[in-house]
Amino acid sequence: MATIDIAQDPLLLLRQSIANDSPCIPSITEDASSEEASLSAATFLHFPHSHVSILLTTPTRFISSDKPVDLRSIYFAWLKRETAIPEYNAQALALNAELAGDGGAGGEVQNLAFVERLDLITWLEGASEESEYIKPLAGDAASAAVASAQAISGAAGGTAPVTSGGAARQAKVLDPRLAEIYNGERRMGDRNSVLRGIKPTDFSHVRKLAAPFNARKTAQAQAATLPNNPTLAHNPKAASRRPDPIILLSPSASSLLRMSNIKSFLESGTYVPSDSASLTSSASASILHVSRLLPSIDTARAMRFIIVDTPEQFKPEYWSRVVAVFTTGQVWQFKSYKWQDPQELFRHTLGVYVGWRGEPPPEKVRGWGRGVLSVQVDQWSAGAGAAGRWRDREVVEGIWKAVEDNMRGRGWRRDAGPMDA
Repeated sequence: MATIDIAQDPLLLLRQSIANDSPCIPSITEDASSEEASLSAATFLHFPHSHVSILLTTPTRFISSDKPVDLRSIYFAWLKRETAIPEYNAQALALNAELAGDGGAGGEVQNLAFVERLDLITWLEGASEESEYIKPLAGDAASAAVASAQAISGAAGGTAPVTSGGAARQAKVLDPRLAEIYNGERRMGDRNSVLRGIKPTDFSHVRKLAAPFNARKTAQAQAATLPNNPTLAHNPKAASRRPDPIILLSPSASSLLRMSNIKSFLESGTYVPSDSASLTSSASASILHVSRLLPSIDTARAMRFIIVDTPEQFKPEYWSRVVAVFTTGQVWQFKSYKWQDPQELFRHTLGVYVGWRGEPPPEKVRGWGRGVLSVQVDQWSAGAGAAGRWRDREVVEGIWKAVEDNMRGRGWRRDAGPMDA
């Protein structure tokens, strides 16, 4: 099987371009000196940092709906990384109309789901080294690691690793003088000449002889692992990568917690009104994420939570990852949910109602039973300052404790999602 030329991989080139702060240039021709064109008219994407131009119709290793996503769709998703979901969808439709119109390059951009887009942007920015939607590079795994490390080293201003020498050399950042010496090395032969001589030899019979021993060793390892691993015992095909849990907010204007203030509330433990000028989160953001260490699930690694206020772009399997739903008690919030009846909804996930201290929760919320956690925060006073909000921390810790207990009860583990995922 032919290996992929890492130097020509569109995803790695785009990631390196972002790390080097070297913007890509859409153009009509492959010539690097050609003028920049609109994304609807361009046929090539030029990467100035590597002097490479690639067709925008080139399929990438990013897989959505079981098919590769082309470079134009990937680049469009990166350009619109700060755009809210409705605007992103509208702009994708407008771009497809321009592509099909006079002067357009033809084809269409693929509309990525919000979780796919978040995963892609996180990987392109270098915040993550793995993605469940990106197919690994074929061929030499060490070479793939080097290509990925080059993007990160470029962002840090370091020296990119060289590709000569052993695998240990490839994975390190080398001193420039040492790198020059390694680059001057002359390869004395390949595996055919070193291990097999001039004439390649067929060793397939060795595999047949070793197969019974390997099968027995694998069975013994599985037998030793299963009793100590309840996750594998319940689900032998469980994925090794733990999915990100999802928190849903109420889009109601009367909600005390909105997209603009939920991040500061859950991370710093201080309530600030959603319209406060001191907030750094954008009220128009469609996706946020916060990190939290849940010791009873994973003592070493913080868990990343995705926060959205609408399930508009949900796939069916995303609902098993919803671990909390913030509500104001208004039933219309659940109109587009998988479970539209509140009592059924809060049998599958935790409900959270946040109200003012001294004011009882709505009768509807009380009627939904123990599946909804009702908490209260002090009334906001602009003159009190942060020192007067000391009880907010206790409220936030109570919410996180309820989320952690609910997740643990549903089967979330250190390396796996819920049992019903």
